[in-house]
This record gives sequence, structure tokens and C-alpha cells, in this order.
Amino acid sequence: MPLRVTFVASARSSPLLAERFEDDRPLDQAGWAEVERLAQELLPLAAAELRYCSPTPRSRSTGEGLGYAPLVQLGLRDCGMGRWRGLTLGEAMAREPDAVDAWLADPRATPHGGESLVDFITRVGGWLDTRPVEDGCRVVAVAEPSVIRAALVYALKAPPSTYWNIDVRPLSTTSVTGRAGRWNLRFDGASAQPSRA
Repeated sequence: MPLRVTFVASARSSPLLAERFEDDRPLDQAGWAEVERLAQELLPLAAAELRYCSPTPRSRSTGEGLGYAPLVQLGLRDCGMGRWRGLTLGEAMAREPDAVDAWLADPRATPHGGESLVDFITRVGGWLDTRPVEDGCRVVAVAEPSVIRAALVYALKAPPSTYWNIDVRPLSTTSVTGRAGRWNLRFDGASAQPSRA
């Protein structure tokens, strides 16, 4: 059996429009409520042989709140945003509109002085490719939505611009299976039952 890595998106720490680059804020009250509401449903993932999380406070708290006791992984940190760290997209746009436009248009651009989107995707993919490869090993990783988007772009070998078209909701799960350099996206869920006539 191939390696299976299930990503769990961290609970939120703010409303969507108040999301900040490299957000170090802890879970807000709504985020804790989401963790409590979904803890029973997500608890079976704690049976994974390896349990990891991003170094952000909200990822660590989400993992602990779900009973995973995850190990922090620096390879799962958010994209380095340089001088835009802590800003919302709107704030960065108000300060440096041309730089934000360049960053959104070119995945290799680093107008903020941090990490390019291509480098971010490559770093997260490198973390994914270096997971232990014992047959049937299961891994759970609680991470920021941006990290999960980067992992999916890498796993699917999609163009970097695809990153902007992936929506990862708080506490959603996404799995990839395979081995280094050969990953498949896996959708799990209840199988459809035929309706009775």
C-alpha cells in the first residue's frame, strides 16, 4: 500500500477578509468552537502513525484540540512574506499596489523580500517527498490552508498559478497517496447508496 498523507486545515483565527500573511495569532473563539464541533469526526485521524503540524499557533492548537499531539514541522511553515508579514492582502495592496500585482502575476516574484510562490511550493513538496515510506504508513498533518494549497499544486504537478484556484476551508481534510515524486489526490467520503424506488 502507498503512503497516505492526510492534511487537516487549521481552524480559523479570524474572518476570511482579516486573514494575514504569516498569521501568528492564536485560534479565536469561533475557531475553538469549530474544533470542538468537529473533534469527534476528525479524531480517527489520530490513529495515524505520524502526526505533524505547521509551527503556527493556530495549527498547533488545532492539532492538540483534535487529540493528535502533533510534532511541529518547520517545512510546513507558511510562505515567507518578508515585509508583508502580518498584513492583510488589502493592507499590502494599499501600501504597494504595483508590488502586489507583480507578486500575483509572477510565481517567481518576491517584491515583498520573502519567499516566491515557486520556492514555497517546492519547499512544501520537499517536505512531502521526505516522509517515511513504509508500506501503508499513514500521516496526518495539520497545516495552514496556504500550505495545503502548495502541497496539492506540488502533488498534482500543476502550474504554480493553480495555487490561486484552490480553496481550502478551515478543518477540511485532503489526502494524497503515493511516494516521492508520484502523488495522487484522494477523495474520501461515504459511498453513494442507490435510492430505493
